Amino acid sequence: MASNLRVMAPNRIVWNSEVWEIVSSTNTGQIGILPNHAPLLTALDMGVSKIRHDGQWSAMAPMGGFAMIDNNQVTILVNEAERAAEIDPDEARRTFQMAQANSAEAEGKKRVIEANLAFKRAKARLEASNVA
Repeated sequence: MASNLRVMAPNRIVWNSEVWEIVSSTNTGQIGILPNHAPLLTALDMGVSKIRHDGQWSAMAPMGGFAMIDNNQVTILVNEAERAAEIDPDEARRTFQMAQANSAEAEGKKRVIEANLAFKRAKARLEASNVA
C-alpha cells in the first residue's frame, strides 16, 4: 500500500502521485512518512524533501508550507517548490555562493534577516539538485 502525495503551490501542482516514503523538514526537525501514518498537521521548513516512489528516491525543495497527513493522503501546501530535476545544479551553486557572500556582508536587522532567508532558500535548492 502506498500513500498519495500532492504538493500544491499557488501557480501549479508540483507533485501528484503515489509514493512509498517521504522525508521532510519541519520546524521541529525531520519527519518520515510511511503508508498508514497517523493523522498529522505540521508546518514545514525550507529544506530538502526526499521522496521514494517507483523504487527510487527523488528530491524536492519546498520553501516552507504545511503538510496534512490523513488516511494515506499527504497534502503539502507551499508558496513555492521545485523538483530536483527542475533545478540547474550550476545555477543553484552560483546562487548559493552569492547568497552566502550576501549573508556574510549583510548589516542591519532587516538586511540580515533577508540575506539569511535567501541563503536558506539557495541552500535547499543546491542540496536538492545534488540528490537528483
